[in-house]
Amino acid sequence: MTILIKGFIGGLEFLAGTVIGISGPQRIYHYALHITAPEIYNGDHAHAARLIREGAALLAQSPGHFVVFYLLVHGALKMTITATLLRGRGVWVFPFASVILCGFIAYMGYELTDEWSDWLLGLMLFDTVTLALVLNEWRNWEKD
Repeated sequence: MTILIKGFIGGLEFLAGTVIGISGPQRIYHYALHITAPEIYNGDHAHAARLIREGAALLAQSPGHFVVFYLLVHGALKMTITATLLRGRGVWVFPFASVILCGFIAYMGYELTDEWSDWLLGLMLFDTVTLALVLNEWRNWEKD
């Protein structure tokens, strides 16, 4: 079940990358403002609404190329790993995924040295954990 959830999340990432790529970061920002309007969230969800607005504002201030690329590649990678694990064959995906994840981690680390971003640090740490899981699965796969 966990593998299916991971694949589903990968599909959502791929879809988000596609939507941002087609509509552009500015339209996503305006949509985020619309769905987090103060009259809608005036209680327990105010903190979450503020985080969504801040994230959308940061996205709107950038060209969005990296975000689209990251979501598309990351989503496709998760779906590919899911399919490989469910089929039970295709060990090639583990070194491939490791190289891609290392590339993302290195790029985000480089970007953090230029300008600090809590969001980018979060993504980098998330990808580091994902890389550790991929390497662990690859090691366990080899034993089977």
